[in-house]
Amino acid sequence: MASWKRDFASGLVVLGPILVTLYAIYWLYGLVAGLTPGMILNADALEPLISGSSVQAEQTREQVAQFLRVIVALTVFVILTFSVGYLMRTTIGGLVERLVDNLANRVPVIRVVYNASKMAAETAFGEQESLQKPVKIETWEGLRMTAFKTGKVTNDGREVLFLPTSPNITTGYVVEVDPSEITELEEDVEDALTRVLSAGFGDANHRGMDAGISIDVIDEAKTSRTDDD
Repeated sequence: MASWKRDFASGLVVLGPILVTLYAIYWLYGLVAGLTPGMILNADALEPLISGSSVQAEQTREQVAQFLRVIVALTVFVILTFSVGYLMRTTIGGLVERLVDNLANRVPVIRVVYNASKMAAETAFGEQESLQKPVKIETWEGLRMTAFKTGKVTNDGREVLFLPTSPNITTGYVVEVDPSEITELEEDVEDALTRVLSAGFGDANHRGMDAGISIDVIDEAKTSRTDDD
């Protein structure tokens, strides 16, 4: 394997996720900054801290004010999220949630968007108890698939399982399976999700360079010399 190809591949494996994460943070910052109104903090209010009437001073005050507005908006969002989450654990919260669900499900277009968004949010950010236990089920003869227990049981005693698609686990199927047809797995939810998200290539016990598909590049020059011999 050529050393420069191996070094480039190793560097790409390390830098790729970092660059994608930084871009996502930059995009989120720009989105919040664009939605945050200037009335929260006017740039002129920072004049005692950043004095001057030049164009550069005005731009600096505006940039600092924009950054502080983003911090305020994110702080309010976090507090609101915690407040709503705490409210959902109460009886009133359950009633409000059912009311919102009923209203959203009455509108044809909104119903699809609302339910899809809610399912994606519950799958990505829900408590691990929402996917209680990874299991195997035999969908066709000799073919097994990874599913997750939801903790729900039908009236006739069947287990309600979520069968995610790979590599997008926010979509999948809800299946009702007889308990005798379910094979319990000796692994946690994270290990099973790693396998599904990586399309079967990932290994939860090996992270970073040791995970996934090994990169094997053949040195063509060495191969040709070997063939000539």
